[in-house]
Amino acid sequence: MNSQARAWLKVMVTACCLVVAVLVAALPGADARVRQSRGQTMYIPVYSHVYIGDQERPFLLTTTLSIRNTDPAQPITIQAVDYYDSDGKLLRHYLDKPVSLGPLASGRYIVKESDIRGGSGAKFIVRWNAVKPVTQPLCEGVMIGAAGQQGISFLTRGEVIAESSD
Repeated sequence: MNSQARAWLKVMVTACCLVVAVLVAALPGADARVRQSRGQTMYIPVYSHVYIGDQERPFLLTTTLSIRNTDPAQPITIQAVDYYDSDGKLLRHYLDKPVSLGPLASGRYIVKESDIRGGSGAKFIVRWNAVKPVTQPLCEGVMIGAAGQQGISFLTRGEVIAESSD
């Protein structure tokens, strides 16, 4: 097997492992309950690149942050969508003013493949609220990249880091 074939195999095995890890992490627990809230701060890990090969060569990725209002009856208001780098430095505020997402509506925010400032430890912080308790929105980071004959895609899911105090 030549070195290019070995590198391709290594990328594919890594991608498969990431997909399996994400799928296992997404399995509902035995105590899965519908969770309602009037507001939260969420942390969504994302990557502007991952590393491949023995020389840890960066593999550039386009990132899409997807925010989905899972409530079938009530809107939510996105108060902030902020993008941070690996060191925790704020790189970009995506919102100038709050944005309403209607029942079952979705919003998206993109980090271009050419924007490598976030690094392998980039993240979004999303703050949202609602007038009435609603089902918790789903916040996911979707990363995709392609170079030559190689491609990779995977997703991450947000975690609640704070509940709204109201």
